Amino acid sequence: MRFRYETGVITLVQFIVLSLLSLVNSLYSIISTCINHSSPCVENMIPSILLYILIAVWFGIVWLLGYTAQERRTRKWVVLLMGAEFAIAMVALFSIKHHSDWLGAITSTIDLIFAVWVIVLAFNLFRSGGGRVVAHSRGAQRRRRRHPPSSQL
Repeated sequence: MRFRYETGVITLVQFIVLSLLSLVNSLYSIISTCINHSSPCVENMIPSILLYILIAVWFGIVWLLGYTAQERRTRKWVVLLMGAEFAIAMVALFSIKHHSDWLGAITSTIDLIFAVWVIVLAFNLFRSGGGRVVAHSRGAQRRRRRHPPSSQL
């Protein structure tokens, strides 16, 4: 299946995958803090849970933007989706450069891949101007130019 404009589907997958990865990151942070006896366990648990909730809510909002952009196909919703995904991509790039653990770096890399993918799909929607997004092969374009419709003969 080729995705040309299904921003709702891809942002749903992005929401599910990155919420799960964020949960794993939060649990890893809590467990590693609790194993280390020099730092308080409960004091790290509350910010980790709040960060997870904020991340899940943000990706839920982006999912709704992606679904709305796909269904309504207006440039306003597409631009909002591209802006949100651009912000996600910038945060992911920053996180990739500044992560010290491998799990955070992998999560940020996956986040960046999804953000770029959705931006490309949203750009296709933007370019279509609210119409259908279709891919034209070069062979089909050449055939149309060589053989004019019978009504023009």
